[in-house]
Amino acid sequence: MHWKSMPFIIMVLLWSITLKAQQSNIYLHSKKDFQAALGLYNSKQYQAAQNIFEKVKATTNDYETAADCTYYIANAAIRLNQLGADRLMEDFVTDYPTSTKRNTAFMDVADYYFENGKYAYALKWYDKVEDQNMSRKDREHFNFKKGYALFTARKYKDAETYLKKVEDSKEYGSQAKYYIGYIAYQKDNYETASTYFDQITNEQEYNEKLIYYQADLNFKLGNFEKAIALAKQELPKADRQEVSELNKIIGESYFNLKEYEAAIPYLLEYRGKRGKWNNTDFYLLGYAYYQQKEYENAIDQFNKIVGGDNSVAQNAYYHLAKCYLETEKKQQALNAFRNASQMDFDAQIQKDAWLNYGRLSYDIGNPYQSVPEVLTSYLDAYPETENREEIEGLLVDSYITSKNYEGALEVLENNKSYASKEAYQKVAFYRGLELYLDGDYKEAVNFLDKSLKEPQDPLYTARAIYWKAEGSYLLNDFEEALIGYKQFAQSTIAPETEEYKNLNYNLAYSYFKQKNYAEAISYFNKYLELEGAEVTRINDAYLRLGDSHFVSGKYWSSIESYDKAIEIGGVDKDYASFQKAICYGFVDRNTKKLEALNAFISDFPKSTLRDDALYELGNSYVNEGKEQQGLAAYEKLVAEYRMSSYVPKAILKQGLVNYNAGNNQQALVKFKTVVRDFPNTTEAIQAVSTAKLIYVEEGRVDEYAAWVKDLDFVEVSDAELDNASYESAQKQFAQNKTDAAIKAFESYLRQFPSGIHALEANFYLAQSYFAKELKSKSVKNYNYVINQVRSEYTEQALARLSEIHLGTKNYNEALTVLKRLETEADFPQNITFAQSNLMKVNYELRNYTETVSYAEKVLANSKIDNRIRSDAQIMIARSAIKTGDENRAKEAYAEVQKIATGVLAAEALYYDAYFKHKESDYEASNTSVQKLAKDYSGYKEYGAKGLVIMAKNFYELDDAFQATYILESVIENFTDYPDVIAEAQEELNKIKTAESKRNSSVSPDEGN
Repeated sequence: MHWKSMPFIIMVLLWSITLKAQQSNIYLHSKKDFQAALGLYNSKQYQAAQNIFEKVKATTNDYETAADCTYYIANAAIRLNQLGADRLMEDFVTDYPTSTKRNTAFMDVADYYFENGKYAYALKWYDKVEDQNMSRKDREHFNFKKGYALFTARKYKDAETYLKKVEDSKEYGSQAKYYIGYIAYQKDNYETASTYFDQITNEQEYNEKLIYYQADLNFKLGNFEKAIALAKQELPKADRQEVSELNKIIGESYFNLKEYEAAIPYLLEYRGKRGKWNNTDFYLLGYAYYQQKEYENAIDQFNKIVGGDNSVAQNAYYHLAKCYLETEKKQQALNAFRNASQMDFDAQIQKDAWLNYGRLSYDIGNPYQSVPEVLTSYLDAYPETENREEIEGLLVDSYITSKNYEGALEVLENNKSYASKEAYQKVAFYRGLELYLDGDYKEAVNFLDKSLKEPQDPLYTARAIYWKAEGSYLLNDFEEALIGYKQFAQSTIAPETEEYKNLNYNLAYSYFKQKNYAEAISYFNKYLELEGAEVTRINDAYLRLGDSHFVSGKYWSSIESYDKAIEIGGVDKDYASFQKAICYGFVDRNTKKLEALNAFISDFPKSTLRDDALYELGNSYVNEGKEQQGLAAYEKLVAEYRMSSYVPKAILKQGLVNYNAGNNQQALVKFKTVVRDFPNTTEAIQAVSTAKLIYVEEGRVDEYAAWVKDLDFVEVSDAELDNASYESAQKQFAQNKTDAAIKAFESYLRQFPSGIHALEANFYLAQSYFAKELKSKSVKNYNYVINQVRSEYTEQALARLSEIHLGTKNYNEALTVLKRLETEADFPQNITFAQSNLMKVNYELRNYTETVSYAEKVLANSKIDNRIRSDAQIMIARSAIKTGDENRAKEAYAEVQKIATGVLAAEALYYDAYFKHKESDYEASNTSVQKLAKDYSGYKEYGAKGLVIMAKNFYELDDAFQATYILESVIENFTDYPDVIAEAQEELNKIKTAESKRNSSVSPDEGN
């Protein structure tokens, strides 16, 4: 080098040295700031450190320094929870890919979140970490913490993978085993869990939990004694929730060891999941009480099992039923056995429950289905049962005791393999008797015939003959009835029957109806010779005996019989008195007759025969030549009984008396009154005929012609043809040639619509239509009759017409006709018929006040039978229910209960249960429902309504199982009665909502 160049070199060197000195000073200054920032960072002064790191990063040109500053700035941001902190760290990794802190950054952030319990955030950053170049210690650290973060996220499968990598680690092994064991525990892999938990012996922080889990694991593994020991060890130091669970473990372990007495106190201490027990919890405690024979306590637990449908529930219901049997609660036992029998989880329990369900059904009745159906279904399900003979025996008896004869017959006819002929005979008999009492005499005779086709038991054969004769009698087949009564009389066993005492009475009536009065007299006398005959029948027998003598012309004997009836003072005393008076006339004791008639009129002011008596009194006075007294009697009749059929006769008689006395003008006035007020009657025709004589005698023929010209029922020129046509039709009717009579009457009315006999023709045509079941066709003709002036046909036409309207439920028309029948009828039976049906029609038309009024009229009649009396009480009761007068309804239903049979008795018994429920007398209410189920199971609607009452009773008695089970059964089994199902569903929803608050197995929406 040339020396001349030296200065330059020296200068460059000097400059270079100077420059380096400056750079070194800057670097040293930055390094100093960096170290200061790092010191602040390490002392957790993140904000101050972050500020200095940002200044250093802004002034340094060094890559590593800038990278480190960026790293710490991002870390500080994370620890300061600054917005966008995660982004800063991600930017660091992106901007400084070769930084040695790249992997450390992910791990450091993850650890920060981990240490602060933010495991989900930690897991996000652990997922970014690459563990290939980690040291063994760092890798253990990473695997444990990532495994734990996955564990907290319930990603058990992935957690297990990482935790198993450190299960042998000195630092993390115990913790890893604990969590691996816990994962196995959660998966119900109890043996694996136990293996891992048993390896943890020196970590105090896990030992406390370990004992709890080990107790539970041993319980679940069937190591009950060890589970008890561990759980008892843990109890004193456990928290509230663990105390509940530990008591459950101890209690259930004792239960499984069959140490029920020891189990009970621990089971009682269990508080349930979220404060609620489930069905299994109730079952365990209930069964423990059952084994200790503490049946009431067992019932209290079992009946809280609502809505169960598994083996636990079936077992619980079965043992609940057993508890009920032990405490004599048979209805409750029946429901529980039925429920258990309908579940098929345990075949042996199902079979035994079904057997007991059948036995109890026979014992106390069954509200859900007929007892024969229950027993038959058991035999069908278990044809080889060792109890077959017992059940078949119960089946035979149940046909009668259940009183569900219709259902029983159906079962018998479909299962003849084991149905005895004797049972069939009895059931058919009772079904026939049931139909007879319901008034269906034709069907009654059919079923009694079925019974007679199986003459196994002489007693039932004899009784069937008797009641068939009774049915025939009421069907007006008196000849067949007579044959039946005589056949009954020939039976050697007949005298042993209850029916025998009335045999002569019925024979007498059969002869009486056939007009064989000599035989009637003989049998009435035989009946009256019997000791212990009913007073009512004795009274009636004397009346009919008097009638028989009367018709036979033996008037003194008739008087003697009527005197006996009067002496008894029973019903129809007025009739006997009237008939006795009439008899005096036939034995020429006219003075006695007049005395008797006057006495009758005085003694019986409300008798329906009073108009008859006045008419007869008038006739008797006239016959005695006491015309003025006779005319006075006729006048009294006309004045007091305007609607009586005797009025036209009495006015006609007044006319004839005046005519015979020469008082022609007074006679004409009366005759014209008859013609004017009672046209188309026999009396009107006779009045015209006699008036004609007066006009002819007085030479006033023109006046007569002018008068009759306006009378459309007087057609002199056609009279002969009219009479001939009518007589022909009447002859067919009298010979019971109904079809021919219909043709003949129709022909007559076409020819003579306003003829002499138009009234009679319309009436008999209507009667003929009615007899041929052409009732709708008869309405027009009956209406014609009742729209004419009152005649001897009016009353019967009104009765028939009302019967037709009632049958077609034409209540408004029926109301009108029945009101007329009530006021116009002469026969007491028709008045009673009108009043009893007026009460029913008014009820159908919602006229409840009128209903009660007519019912009271009916009840005021001492002559009505119990069937009509119970109808009246029912109408009062139903009307009272409709109008909210429950006190009146209760009284009326109580009266019905005393006398009613069939459906009315079922209705009364239902309301007996209803009122007792309202009075909080729940046990008594249930007794009434049980009686309803046992004695009236054929009346399904009332049975269903009664079950709803029973369910309410049981819930009030704190028996939720019975309540819900019964309601569910109603909903399932009584779909024909939507109103009842709606009420049952409403009650069920209420109960389940209430029960859901204490039992986690019950959903308040269940059953909707």
